[in-house]
Amino acid sequence: MTTSAAGATATSATSATSEEGDAGEDDGPGPAAGPPIPSGLPARLGRSLRAVGSRAHWTTPRLVRGLTALSLAGLIGLGATATAVLGGARDGTDTIGHRAAPQATRASDLYFALSDMDAQAANLLLVGADQDYTALRKQTLDTYEQRRNQADDDLQQAAQSAATDPAAQRAVQLVLGRLGSYEALVARAQLLEEQAAAPAGRPSPAALDAYRQASDLLRNQLLPAADQVTAANEATVDHVYAQQRDALGSGWWWLFVVGLLALAALAGLQRVLAVRYRRVLNPALAAVTLLTGVALVTGLNLVGRTEDHLVTAKSNAYDSVIALSRARAVAYDMNADESRYLIDQGRAAVWEQAYLEQSQAVVHLDGATMGSYGSQLQDAFDRHRADRSAVPFGGFLGSELHNVTFPGEQDAAERVLGAFQEYQVIDRRMRDLHDAGKLKEAITLNTGLAKGQSNYEFGQLSAAMADTITVNRTAMDAAVAATDGDLDGTTVALAGAVLAAALGLTAVGVRPRLREYR
Repeated sequence: MTTSAAGATATSATSATSEEGDAGEDDGPGPAAGPPIPSGLPARLGRSLRAVGSRAHWTTPRLVRGLTALSLAGLIGLGATATAVLGGARDGTDTIGHRAAPQATRASDLYFALSDMDAQAANLLLVGADQDYTALRKQTLDTYEQRRNQADDDLQQAAQSAATDPAAQRAVQLVLGRLGSYEALVARAQLLEEQAAAPAGRPSPAALDAYRQASDLLRNQLLPAADQVTAANEATVDHVYAQQRDALGSGWWWLFVVGLLALAALAGLQRVLAVRYRRVLNPALAAVTLLTGVALVTGLNLVGRTEDHLVTAKSNAYDSVIALSRARAVAYDMNADESRYLIDQGRAAVWEQAYLEQSQAVVHLDGATMGSYGSQLQDAFDRHRADRSAVPFGGFLGSELHNVTFPGEQDAAERVLGAFQEYQVIDRRMRDLHDAGKLKEAITLNTGLAKGQSNYEFGQLSAAMADTITVNRTAMDAAVAATDGDLDGTTVALAGAVLAAALGLTAVGVRPRLREYR
């Protein structure tokens, strides 16, 4: 009994030891054990990516669905890119062609109207009560009223267009607030002149003082404010133009790259269907590929055409329009300086210098003085006439002759130059008469409308400027209209229909193949 029990106990102990040993071996890193399996979100993502990247994952249905999704995304991306690029171009052209550029030229017209108002006011004092100038006096009064109405219209339109520009608003408000004061001073000068019945070129001191106040107000406040409105709109045009040129340049490449990706996805889908389903061609996908190619070429062509129209409208046409508009406005102020010179002997040197500065603004000649300007201008004109490509002067007219682009523009601009040169010759003659004590002859030459007299030649200059402006404005309007036509609602609707058809045909082409796996 004792021996059997001991044996049993020994056997139990041996079994227990063996089990403990086995348990210890399970806890240890035996040679057959693998590495621990990671857990958590990053690990699961990694395993999913490895699975997706494996060849086994991409069964035929999955590959077709993936390429289909990529093709649809490419088509939508192509449509979105084209919409962003061409929509931005349309908005930019609208800003330049329909708002900022017309506003800038309108503001320049305001400057012109104000300048000519003052020229006519000076002429009223210049002719005085002399009976020889009765008809001229009436014509001068009519022109003054015409320019005043024009200035009022320009000012109202400038006020509307300046609604979003604080600086332009302040400038317009200044003109609105001070124009009435200017007109009141001019009316007072006219009344005092009529009461004094002064001879031509000899206004009464009271009338001359009232006119001086009016002219100082115009030159020191009204004209700079009008010029500020012009400059503000010019800055808007330049900013939008630079922005749109950059956007169209980069947009062309974005459209090209996105279009190629869409075509590549469609080609890949076609190939998979051809290889795995043993079909040479999928008609629906072939139609989508053709539509996409045509849409891409059309879109790239539209971007290129829009950029060309933008360059034509702004750089080739608008820059000339604004230069010539400002030249015309300055020329009218220059014309007024002649009359101021004759009626205001106390400031004759001031008005003579102002005339030179205005002349330099129109045609700038390095180092020119009042005495040498005419001969230097003649020399520059002769050099340009001998070689049209040579423009040996600056100023507004120099800018225009450096920017000749359109048929008839060269001849029109050269007529401006010729009329300006002839006007300067007559001005020199008028000053010589004045210096010789022949005041009435100088007044007659200055205000006369017959050929060879100052106002006649100035009319030729103004008409030549208007003709050259018309050439450029017509070209600008045509370029803007061409962009409007290219990017109108019909184009948008057609592009939307093409995109919808492409998406629909893609689904139609793929769906029958996928149904085979259901």
